[in-house]
Amino acid sequence: MLGLNRILSLRAAQIQRCGSPGTRLSSRSYSCQNAGTSSRIYCACLLLLLLVTPRVDSSWWYIGALGARVICDNIPGLVNKQRQLCQRHPDIMQAIGEGTKEWIKECQHQFRHHRWNCSTLDRDHTVFGRVLLRSSREAAFVYAISSAGVVYALTRACSQGELKTCNCDPHKRGRDKDERGEFDWGGCSDNINYGIKFAKAFIDAKERTVRDARALMNLHNNRCGRTAVKRFMKLECKCHGVSGSCTLRTCWNAMSDFRKTGDYLRRKYNGAIEVMMNQDGTGFTVANKAFRKPTKNDLVYFENSPDYCLQDKAAGSLGTAGRVCNKTSRGTDGCEVMCCGRGYDTTRVKQITKCECKFKWCCSVECKDCEEAVDIHTCKAPKRAEWLDQT
Repeated sequence: MLGLNRILSLRAAQIQRCGSPGTRLSSRSYSCQNAGTSSRIYCACLLLLLLVTPRVDSSWWYIGALGARVICDNIPGLVNKQRQLCQRHPDIMQAIGEGTKEWIKECQHQFRHHRWNCSTLDRDHTVFGRVLLRSSREAAFVYAISSAGVVYALTRACSQGELKTCNCDPHKRGRDKDERGEFDWGGCSDNINYGIKFAKAFIDAKERTVRDARALMNLHNNRCGRTAVKRFMKLECKCHGVSGSCTLRTCWNAMSDFRKTGDYLRRKYNGAIEVMMNQDGTGFTVANKAFRKPTKNDLVYFENSPDYCLQDKAAGSLGTAGRVCNKTSRGTDGCEVMCCGRGYDTTRVKQITKCECKFKWCCSVECKDCEEAVDIHTCKAPKRAEWLDQT
């Protein structure tokens, strides 16, 4: 390693000719072949580092774990532009931190019945572990919903007056009309464009520091997430007039519940398109010519997902041993699918539920506490030899 470090330091001046250490293989790397013996040695060492060093996805996601203790210099994985924005806008970072908790919760809701259930790692700066090092459908979904979560959190904070740099949408003024007729803009329209603009500047900053296929994939899926929130903006109105008639209306634009965005991106996950880089490295082409080309609203991925059946540290899979499953379901939450054919254990537990509820005048409902026995089914652990093959 001492020899390698010495070579790298001596040849640092030629980094522009050989390519940045933060990028993957490109045509520029091959230009080093004509730069003499030392240049070839440097390039070989550099390419070796690129091949054996995985891309670590420590990122701004960790802000959600910091809560009120957000200190920009202590957030691992931020690039210079992100750190500058963090230092300049501490109130926005606070809103992003709260929003991160919400989109992770939504991700876990969407995949609660699947082998991969959007599980996170406590006190780990990567948040999701090694599972997102693979350019899979799951990575595509996480990047999309995280970007959507930032847009949603910032837009909401603007409308609630929590940020110094924005407030209600200033463009929604005067009169306008829809299919029901004319109305006056009033109230506080959600400033979705500000949320999108800041989210793009902050989140995309890291991906723009490198030029590789994964960065291009992340940028595409980030954009899908941002536009998904805007897709569900709705017009809300209040009627004015005699006896509640709508002779006059005051309206404003408002975001829908984040669940709609989560449901939409979950459908996009189901229809995600496998792609590969085009020849000039500026875009995608479908991996299978039988499928349609991806649009700007489609999630894209490069690699197939692992089956997530067994614990696999290299792939970041936690396995499904101990997961609760539904004995009667034939879907992804069913014991046959969730347990990957290993079988399941059944435990009978007692639960207290409300029963024999009656309405009492006026105005309450009184219920009794009833005890019932319920069977809980959990996936069996793999046999030891099977488990050792994956670790």
